[in-house]
Amino acid sequence: MNRRVFLATAAGGFTAAAQQADLPEPIRKLRPMLDGVVPIGDAERAARREKARRLMAENKLDALYLESGTSMYYFTGKRTAGEAAILGAKSKAETVWTTPDPAKAAQALRDMGIATGKVGMEEQVRFATFDGLRRELPAVECVSGTPVSAGCRVIKSAAEIALLQRANEITIEAYKAALASLREGMTQRDLSANIAAAFRALGVSGNAMAIFGKYTAFPHGSIQPQELREGDMVLIDDGCTVEGYVSDITRTTVFGKPTKRQREIWDLERRAQDAALAAAKPGVTCESVDAAARKVITDAGFGPGYKTPGLPHRTGHGIGLDGHEWTYLVKGNKTKLEPGMCFSDEPTIVIYGEFGVRLEDCMYITPAGARMFTKQSPAIDQPFG
Repeated sequence: MNRRVFLATAAGGFTAAAQQADLPEPIRKLRPMLDGVVPIGDAERAARREKARRLMAENKLDALYLESGTSMYYFTGKRTAGEAAILGAKSKAETVWTTPDPAKAAQALRDMGIATGKVGMEEQVRFATFDGLRRELPAVECVSGTPVSAGCRVIKSAAEIALLQRANEITIEAYKAALASLREGMTQRDLSANIAAAFRALGVSGNAMAIFGKYTAFPHGSIQPQELREGDMVLIDDGCTVEGYVSDITRTTVFGKPTKRQREIWDLERRAQDAALAAAKPGVTCESVDAAARKVITDAGFGPGYKTPGLPHRTGHGIGLDGHEWTYLVKGNKTKLEPGMCFSDEPTIVIYGEFGVRLEDCMYITPAGARMFTKQSPAIDQPFG
């Protein structure tokens, strides 16, 4: 659990039960939005495993070892904790068993005819398994399986895009209802609890970090107690899951009438988000998308580079079954964009001691360029398009 999710979960958990019986009317009106959702089918998972075998051959791997997590779910559909699986480069069927154990993994590999060669370990495998397996099978070289797992997962299918689309649509509806509940004196915990309640009413599991005032300058929130006051900036960030696929949306607005300074910085942030969206086309590098957004901010006198006041982190991250996954829109990443890749677009302007602004929508790459899953915020006092 990362810090942002911890803050959102902790914030919501303290007050959710108390508010359940007395939710704001906009949240009480919400209804589930899961009609028509189509889970990933067996045929698509079989095609994923076939692609994994091709990538194993290209990378001279004899097998891919998986433990419980998103990659195992991606390839096998198994969600149960405490399971493991091996995909063989030459086998049409995966081997799945309970209780990950180096001895069991070694025996499974022997049964597949693999006692030498290279086995890819996907990135969520525990070190104890990795270390134990190489002792059980000293003639087997255990190497990174990321070229296979990321090589498959980074390009989303139409079915995956549809699930991400629904998760993002649901998140916007939850945010709309929750922001309609803003009131003088409410805490960030109150707002996070309202967002979590809105997600439940919409039929999904989700949460969001909420921060007010000067604390909006901290990109991942603050545990400091906060009470909403007239003129405060309000930032909410996170999302929900639909069939395992994750949304990640940020909205920044103001409680009351925005000042000239707040409006100017918000508008600058929107221009930076627009620049990243326009730059994200097939064939361009990930770092060039980051550079496009960052240039808007530095040209306005912030930074330079990753210095604050300014944009202290990457412009975006990959998204799918994990909230943060390959590949990143950041300086130094020369990976080229391809159709089917999905990213957050979230340049952030941080002014410590004053406030911060982040606008985040997720986008997917098409042959013609990037498309947002959701409508961007039109203005500081109009967070939804």
